[in-house]
Amino acid sequence: MTERRAIMSGSVFEERIGYARAVVDGDRVHVSGTTGFDYATMTISGDVVEQARQCLRNIGAALAEAGCSFADVVRVRYLLPDRADFEPCWPVLRECFGEVRPAATMLMCGLADPRMKIEIEVDARLPR
Repeated sequence: MTERRAIMSGSVFEERIGYARAVVDGDRVHVSGTTGFDYATMTISGDVVEQARQCLRNIGAALAEAGCSFADVVRVRYLLPDRADFEPCWPVLRECFGEVRPAATMLMCGLADPRMKIEIEVDARLPR
């Protein structure tokens, strides 16, 4: 039987909506769409680049708890309401993914809260 384990971040949204920050399923790690909220304070910056940094901090914490890192990411999805906000985030995104080169997609869409300017979702594989 494949191991399945939920990883929680402490976000109130996980409890209210009914999901986990990440799910480890065998050797795969699926990290939910993650926004720029600082879950310790439940605050969010108005700056898209700082939101991207916080998204990556939140994702990095979930990956670490799962037993892997950004080096193990195989797929990344970027969701933004405004396509003009994507390019300013590239240097921050390159810090985590520049050497890893995961498959990637950027989608324009509305997000759950109008303060949210970027949401990032990743899939990774546990190291062997």
